[in-house]
Amino acid sequence: MGVAAGPIRVVVAKPGLDGHDRGAKVIARALRDAGMEVIYTGLHQTPEQIVDTAIQEDADAIGLSILSGAHNTLFAAVIDLLKERDAEDILVFGGGIIPEADIAPLKEKGVAEIFTPGATTQSIVDWVRANVRQPAGA
Repeated sequence: MGVAAGPIRVVVAKPGLDGHDRGAKVIARALRDAGMEVIYTGLHQTPEQIVDTAIQEDADAIGLSILSGAHNTLFAAVIDLLKERDAEDILVFGGGIIPEADIAPLKEKGVAEIFTPGATTQSIVDWVRANVRQPAGA
Protein backbone atom coordinates (compact mmCIF):
# COMPACT_ATOMS: atom_id res chain seq x y z
CA MET A 1 0.00 0.00 0.00
CA GLY A 2 2.77 2.46 0.77
CA VAL A 3 1.82 5.87 2.09
CA ALA A 4 -1.69 6.27 0.78
CA ALA A 5 -3.79 9.35 1.20
CA GLY A 6 -7.21 9.33 2.74
CA PRO A 7 -8.79 7.36 5.54
CA ILE A 8 -7.83 3.86 6.58
CA ARG A 9 -9.77 1.32 4.49
CA VAL A 10 -10.94 -1.87 6.20
CA VAL A 11 -12.76 -4.86 4.74
CA VAL A 12 -14.93 -6.49 7.41
CA ALA A 13 -15.81 -10.05 6.46
CA LYS A 14 -17.72 -13.08 7.72
CA PRO A 15 -15.95 -16.12 6.25
CA GLY A 16 -17.40 -19.58 6.07
CA LEU A 17 -20.79 -20.87 7.07
CA ASP A 18 -21.22 -18.74 10.18
CA GLY A 19 -24.54 -16.92 9.94
CA HIS A 20 -24.22 -14.57 12.90
CA ASP A 21 -23.12 -11.11 11.83
CA ARG A 22 -24.25 -8.73 14.56
CA GLY A 23 -20.72 -8.36 15.99
CA ALA A 24 -19.22 -7.76 12.55
CA LYS A 25 -21.81 -5.06 11.85
CA VAL A 26 -21.13 -3.40 15.22
CA ILE A 27 -17.38 -3.34 14.48
CA ALA A 28 -17.95 -2.09 10.93
CA ARG A 29 -20.07 0.77 12.25
CA ALA A 30 -17.57 1.64 15.01
CA LEU A 31 -14.73 1.80 12.48
CA ARG A 32 -16.86 3.88 10.12
CA ASP A 33 -17.90 6.24 12.91
CA ALA A 34 -14.19 6.64 13.74
CA GLY A 35 -13.59 8.01 10.24
CA MET A 36 -12.44 4.86 8.45
CA GLU A 37 -13.81 3.60 5.15
CA VAL A 38 -15.40 0.21 5.73
CA ILE A 39 -16.39 -2.36 3.13
CA TYR A 40 -18.65 -5.01 4.69
CA THR A 41 -18.74 -8.16 2.58
CA GLY A 42 -21.78 -9.80 4.15
CA LEU A 43 -22.26 -13.39 5.25
CA HIS A 44 -20.83 -16.64 3.91
CA GLN A 45 -17.75 -15.30 2.13
CA THR A 46 -14.97 -17.57 0.93
CA PRO A 47 -11.36 -16.65 1.68
CA GLU A 48 -10.95 -16.01 -2.06
CA GLN A 49 -13.86 -13.58 -2.14
CA ILE A 50 -12.51 -11.74 0.91
CA VAL A 51 -9.01 -11.38 -0.52
CA ASP A 52 -10.37 -10.38 -3.93
CA THR A 53 -12.47 -7.66 -2.28
CA ALA A 54 -9.55 -6.39 -0.19
CA ILE A 55 -7.29 -6.13 -3.24
CA GLN A 56 -9.97 -4.57 -5.47
CA GLU A 57 -10.90 -2.05 -2.78
CA ASP A 58 -7.25 -1.18 -2.04
CA ALA A 59 -7.84 -2.07 1.61
CA ASP A 60 -5.30 -1.49 4.33
CA ALA A 61 -6.71 -4.21 6.56
CA ILE A 62 -9.11 -7.12 6.73
CA GLY A 63 -11.16 -7.73 9.86
CA LEU A 64 -12.52 -11.27 10.09
CA SER A 65 -15.36 -12.27 12.40
CA ILE A 66 -15.79 -15.96 13.13
CA LEU A 67 -18.09 -17.68 15.57
CA SER A 68 -18.29 -21.08 13.84
CA GLY A 69 -15.07 -22.63 15.16
CA ALA A 70 -13.40 -22.67 11.74
CA HIS A 71 -11.03 -19.83 12.61
CA ASN A 72 -7.79 -21.84 12.27
CA THR A 73 -8.64 -22.94 8.73
CA LEU A 74 -10.25 -19.74 7.46
CA PHE A 75 -7.77 -17.24 8.93
CA ALA A 76 -4.88 -19.31 7.52
CA ALA A 77 -6.53 -19.45 4.09
CA VAL A 78 -6.88 -15.65 3.98
CA ILE A 79 -3.24 -15.16 5.07
CA ASP A 80 -2.02 -17.70 2.47
CA LEU A 81 -4.02 -16.08 -0.33
CA LEU A 82 -2.66 -12.64 0.54
CA LYS A 83 0.87 -14.08 0.30
CA GLU A 84 0.09 -15.79 -3.03
CA ARG A 85 -1.26 -12.54 -4.46
CA ASP A 86 1.64 -10.43 -3.20
CA ALA A 87 -0.68 -8.49 -0.89
CA GLU A 88 0.96 -9.20 2.46
CA ASP A 89 0.84 -5.49 3.25
CA ILE A 90 -2.88 -5.89 3.98
CA LEU A 91 -3.06 -6.42 7.74
CA VAL A 92 -5.38 -9.17 9.01
CA PHE A 93 -7.08 -9.02 12.39
CA GLY A 94 -10.06 -10.87 13.72
CA GLY A 95 -12.44 -11.64 16.46
CA GLY A 96 -15.17 -13.90 17.64
CA ILE A 97 -15.37 -17.03 19.69
CA ILE A 98 -11.71 -18.04 19.55
CA PRO A 99 -10.21 -20.18 22.31
CA GLU A 100 -7.24 -18.67 24.14
CA ALA A 101 -5.11 -21.67 23.09
CA ASP A 102 -5.65 -20.83 19.41
CA ILE A 103 -4.61 -17.16 19.59
CA ALA A 104 -0.81 -17.61 19.66
CA PRO A 105 -0.80 -20.08 16.72
CA LEU A 106 -3.00 -17.71 14.70
CA LYS A 107 -0.61 -14.85 15.37
CA GLU A 108 2.33 -17.07 14.36
CA LYS A 109 0.56 -17.66 11.03
CA GLY A 110 0.34 -13.91 10.47
CA VAL A 111 -2.88 -12.70 12.07
CA ALA A 112 -1.94 -9.34 13.61
CA GLU A 113 -4.47 -9.33 16.46
CA ILE A 114 -7.39 -11.30 17.85
CA PHE A 115 -10.27 -9.71 19.76
CA THR A 116 -12.36 -12.00 21.92
CA PRO A 117 -15.77 -11.40 23.51
CA GLY A 118 -15.61 -8.46 25.88
CA ALA A 119 -13.30 -6.37 23.71
CA THR A 120 -14.71 -2.88 23.41
CA THR A 121 -15.33 -1.20 20.10
CA GLN A 122 -13.07 1.62 21.28
CA SER A 123 -10.19 -0.80 21.92
CA ILE A 124 -10.58 -2.18 18.39
CA VAL A 125 -10.72 1.30 16.85
CA ASP A 126 -7.65 2.33 18.86
CA TRP A 127 -5.76 -0.81 17.79
CA VAL A 128 -6.57 -0.27 14.10
CA ARG A 129 -5.47 3.37 14.31
CA ALA A 130 -2.21 2.39 16.02
CA ASN A 131 -1.35 -0.57 13.78
CA VAL A 132 -2.72 0.13 10.31
CA ARG A 133 -1.11 2.77 8.09
CA GLN A 134 -1.79 6.32 9.08
CA PRO A 135 -3.62 8.58 6.65
CA ALA A 136 -1.61 11.40 5.13
CA GLY A 137 -1.31 14.32 7.51
CA ALA A 138 -1.95 12.21 10.62
